[in-house]
Amino acid sequence: MTSLDQIQREIQTLPQEALELLAVYIQLLKRATLGAVQSQDAPPETAELLPEGSVYERFQASGLIGCMSSEDNLSTTYKQILAEDWKRKYDHC
Repeated sequence: MTSLDQIQREIQTLPQEALELLAVYIQLLKRATLGAVQSQDAPPETAELLPEGSVYERFQASGLIGCMSSEDNLSTTYKQILAEDWKRKYDHC
């Protein structure tokens, strides 16, 4: 089992975007574990899982939206395609 100290050390090394995602995930875990038996004295932040708005706005706020155009068989060739695209995009470095 992972110790609290080890988890805290790992969290300290995360970039800001990952910390924001972690905060959302923690709220989801709280809601899942509280379930229907949510007590009266539960902290108000447990009710605030995601920002208000449409599903698209929620995904956009979480930073999980991205897209690219590629071949139909991407599931089998994604590593090669990404390697080529990244080489073309970042070849100047």
